[in-house]
Amino acid sequence: MRIADVLRNKGNAVATVEPGATVSRLISELAAHNVGALPVVDGGRLVGIVSERDVVRRLHAGGPGLLEARVADIMTTEVTTCSPGDDVTDLAAVMTSRRFRHLPVVVDGELAGIVSIGDLVKARIDLLESERAQLQNYIAG
Repeated sequence: MRIADVLRNKGNAVATVEPGATVSRLISELAAHNVGALPVVDGGRLVGIVSERDVVRRLHAGGPGLLEARVADIMTTEVTTCSPGDDVTDLAAVMTSRRFRHLPVVVDGELAGIVSIGDLVKARIDLLESERAQLQNYIAG
């Protein structure tokens, strides 16, 4: 199963945030879209990713003044990405070992979607269920 299969079921709409947005605005966007991370896009180019975890850690360290800071101040700039042709199982292993939950999908330098570890787990479960049903039908004849 490939990332393209996951995006086909999930869709490729991606909420994003700009690096100049405030952390307060970021929190609003995370809540409005009910997501745990947002890609940071500047002029159509992926420049980072920022998650709830980034906000919580920085808020703990810096206090409530963080809410007026810019997203650029807290985002991760070395973003691991994937492409639609990448294997779901391989990427789930990478995400688990590197301890991140969101992976932007990039095609020709453009953001084409985002997948979460939950999306990948769901895709694997759906595939296993489909295989189980096929085997049952084969056995039942």
